[in-house]
Amino acid sequence: MMNKILAALLCIYALTARAEAPSEAAFMLQQQINTPFEVLHPNPLEHAMPWIRVGIASQRLTLYDADGREQKSYVISTAKLGAGEQVNSYQTPRGWHRICEKIGDGADANTIIYRRQVTSWHYSPELHAAYPDKDWILARVLWLCGLEPGKNQGEGVDSHDRAIYIHGSGEHVTFGSPSSRGCVRMHTNDVIDLYQKVALGTDVLIDEAR
Repeated sequence: MMNKILAALLCIYALTARAEAPSEAAFMLQQQINTPFEVLHPNPLEHAMPWIRVGIASQRLTLYDADGREQKSYVISTAKLGAGEQVNSYQTPRGWHRICEKIGDGADANTIIYRRQVTSWHYSPELHAAYPDKDWILARVLWLCGLEPGKNQGEGVDSHDRAIYIHGSGEHVTFGSPSSRGCVRMHTNDVIDLYQKVALGTDVLIDEAR
């Protein structure tokens, strides 16, 4: 008799516990509701790889990780004459590129890079005042190769041959508005930070509309 009563009590307890405990599906749904929604921007060109978007309209450069999560966003300056791919246009080329060379390991923020060589010269406001038309390239260079034949790769439009860089610039630059001669200008500390975060071969989309 006692065994039957004990069995009945255990059955009631089990049913009560099951009714009170949330189902696995309900628990997972609640966890998703409680987790803030995160917009991801996976690399459209190469699956599960980090990438960079250069926004001409926004004058911002954004770095995404392999899952498409935004890692950092920087204010920049693209070409004063707008977007374009033709050689000698002094415009910023659009479309897909890749970082094909990195220059400036270990150089300090005011180091002048001339013809892709790290020099012993240093930028200063006084130097800029003496040579106001000089396009100073400072600290780091990320040299871009175009990936789209006929658009930013090949004769007359080749971004690499045009020496299109992401590079550091002096504080005389009006960052946040177009002012360069085709390259993507960054604050020197920002370009050093970006340089440390990205590898050779990182995909770069230069997007006129963003």
